[in-house]
Amino acid sequence: MKKAYEYFCKLEESFVKLFLVSITLLVFVSAITRTFKYPLNWATDVSLLLFAWVIFLGADMALRNTNLVSVDIILKRFSDKGQKFVVVLWNVVIIGFLVFLIFHGVPLAIESVDRLFQTLPISYSWATMSVPVGSILMIITTCIKTYQFLKENKR
Repeated sequence: MKKAYEYFCKLEESFVKLFLVSITLLVFVSAITRTFKYPLNWATDVSLLLFAWVIFLGADMALRNTNLVSVDIILKRFSDKGQKFVVVLWNVVIIGFLVFLIFHGVPLAIESVDRLFQTLPISYSWATMSVPVGSILMIITTCIKTYQFLKENKR
C-alpha cells in the first residue's frame, strides 16, 4: 500500500508540473496571438480548468512535503504533551475545514454539470470537482502526517 501511495504521489506531482507548464505556455501563446489579432479564446478556458486542478493538487503536494506555518514562539511555551495536543488539534481543524469543502464542493460540481465553458464543449464540473477531490487527497495527507507525528512523539 505504501508503494502504491508513493507512486500516486509521484503521478500527482507530474500532473501538477505538466499543468503548470501548460498554463504558462497557453497564456504566453494566447497573448502573442492576440497581439497579432488572432486570439486563442479557448486557451483561457483550458488554463482556467488546469489552474483549478493545480491549486488543489499543488496544495496537497505542499501539505505533504512541508510543515505548516506555525507560531513556534507560542507553541514552545506549552509542555511536550501540550505541544502534541495543539498539533493534533490543529490537524483536526484542518480536516474539519476540508470536510466542509467536500460537502460544499460536491453539490457545486453536480450543479455545474450542465454549465459549459465558454469556448469548450465540456462541463464546468471538471473544474469544480477539483475542490472535493483535492480536499479528499489533503485529508489523506493530513491523516498520514498526524499518524506519523503521533508515532514519532510517543510518550
